[in-house]
Amino acid sequence: MPVLTATNLRHAYGDDLVLSNVSLSVEPGERVGLVGRNGQGKSTLLKILAGELPHDSGDVGVRRGARSAYLKQNPTLNLGHTVREEAESAFGEVGELHAELEGVFEQMAEAEGDTLEKLLHRQTELEKRIEAAGGYTHGHKVERVLHGLGFTDAQLALQTNHLSGGQKARLALGRLLLEEPDVLLLDEPTNHLDIAGRIWLERFLGDEFKGAVVLISHDRRLLDGVVDRILEVELARLYDYPGDYTAYRTQRAERKLTQAREYEKQQTRFKREEAYIRKYKAGQRAKQARGRESILERAKADQIERPMELAEMKLNLPKAERTGEVVISGRGLTKKYQREDGSDLVLFEELDVSVGRGERWGVVGPNGVGKTTLVRTLLSEIQPDAGALKLGTNVQIGYFRQTPPEADPEMPVVRYIQRRVAKENDGLQLSEYDARSLAAAFLFSQSDQEKPLGVLSGGERARADLAALLSSAKNLLVLDEPTNHLDIPSAERLEQALAIDGGYEGALLLISHDRAMLDACCDNLVVLEGGGKARVFTGTYSEYEAKYGAPGDNGPPATQAPKPEPNRTVTPPPTSSVAPKEKRKSRFSWMPTDQLEIRINELETDIAGMDQTLGGTEIWTNADKAQQLTDERSRLKAELDEAEEEWLGRAE
Repeated sequence: MPVLTATNLRHAYGDDLVLSNVSLSVEPGERVGLVGRNGQGKSTLLKILAGELPHDSGDVGVRRGARSAYLKQNPTLNLGHTVREEAESAFGEVGELHAELEGVFEQMAEAEGDTLEKLLHRQTELEKRIEAAGGYTHGHKVERVLHGLGFTDAQLALQTNHLSGGQKARLALGRLLLEEPDVLLLDEPTNHLDIAGRIWLERFLGDEFKGAVVLISHDRRLLDGVVDRILEVELARLYDYPGDYTAYRTQRAERKLTQAREYEKQQTRFKREEAYIRKYKAGQRAKQARGRESILERAKADQIERPMELAEMKLNLPKAERTGEVVISGRGLTKKYQREDGSDLVLFEELDVSVGRGERWGVVGPNGVGKTTLVRTLLSEIQPDAGALKLGTNVQIGYFRQTPPEADPEMPVVRYIQRRVAKENDGLQLSEYDARSLAAAFLFSQSDQEKPLGVLSGGERARADLAALLSSAKNLLVLDEPTNHLDIPSAERLEQALAIDGGYEGALLLISHDRAMLDACCDNLVVLEGGGKARVFTGTYSEYEAKYGAPGDNGPPATQAPKPEPNRTVTPPPTSSVAPKEKRKSRFSWMPTDQLEIRINELETDIAGMDQTLGGTEIWTNADKAQQLTDERSRLKAELDEAEEEWLGRAE
């Protein structure tokens, strides 16, 4: 028997119909993902299912005796509670008993004589009642859930009114999980979770939580790990797909393709009928033509809808000026801040990073470890406390920040894109046709392109900024949490643009907790673990996680001085106990930097050509020739290492 049902739901905001005759049922223990473009009605549907929003017509029912619980995007907490007390309030009476026991302990610290004796007696009574209600196992579960969501032991005693917005959202999620309802309705639970928190939530919902789940999320990995059914809200209707998100994408593409073929067939039939009607409407067959016209009008009233988003995005991005071989070089970088108690908060220490031309780097780590600070340091916006830093030649930076730039709220989207491109490119004028094509590629409909900036949602504004930035001929893109406000289709469009064959050829620095986007866009990582620990890794995020575990997820600790990964030169800094030796002059010491970069490029091109030859089978039929080519490659690689060392040395 379903634990939650909805039948023929209809809801409109004025003339905007959001849900039309929507029906669904959720079985006990079922995991359902609710997806769709922003503004299509996902949150509206969830609010109606939770009883938070009245609907125009239809019915919603929860099975008799079952409880449902709903996570709002802006939850409310009990002010004056500590983090622990707020989480324990999920257990009702047990939580109250724990709170009273804490108060008894505080009073006992100053009580004497008969007062202390009474408090000791009350302590015994409370402990017995807590134990009888299973309250001590609840206490363990509270800590496990809060730790999983990123709270430290010290933070459990904080008052809720002292928490940040993100901490409040995580605490509300923890309280809801502890309530163990029969149906859990979650609206974007990962919005304030880092990667470790998302993985923990995925495991909790998949392995521990026994009730049903209806989940809105833009985290595709979470959907793949948790749900066994996808419901898509599109054009006021609900489409049902069995399986996880990956299965849904395949099934949806097949449905769209079938729908496109049927749409084309129907349009062809309409055109034939219209031609017949025009030809015979005034002749001998006028009566038959009028009859066929009536049939055509009825058919058009119920015609197949034109399928949305069938094609992949194709962008003709302007070519940026070519950078030097090395875009950013940082050696021995250290950054720390002084806490209020005078101790140092070390963000990263003795970190070596070298970003090459066209390389895609992800910057990952738990919340609050300094990812944005590291990127701003690499861009020379913030000075390191120690170490040497140098930007390569002709580097032109495009920076997407979490806070959008100020702009006229009355300016239409398409004009904003044109103005932003002109500002980023010394007055370059993007034609209206190109600006509208770019806006359409980032899922702005023709009417959306005329919207003033002041009425855009966070996701729409982010899409407008990203569209302008990608068309601004930058050879280094820096994106700080670009998917925070993007729905899944928008995130996937951004991935298409940033892919190797997607049109963008420059280097990339991407700060993100989106595991799918990291895998799609980055093959190098800087991982910050906290406490000054960092690791440079050559490979995708999935490869990193398979080797070390998720950052902050109790994986093997990173070392403060990262070990060189294969095919990447990292020179460790000298220790204080050994006097630094005088630097030996290389064969490139005389060479100007621009010529040195040209030589590095030539060497890399030659080595790449040799690798291609050595990767084939034909060369190995001649052992002498193969050995000769192998020896020549080794010689050129040694020369390349020396040239790169000289280039890096000039950054000090």
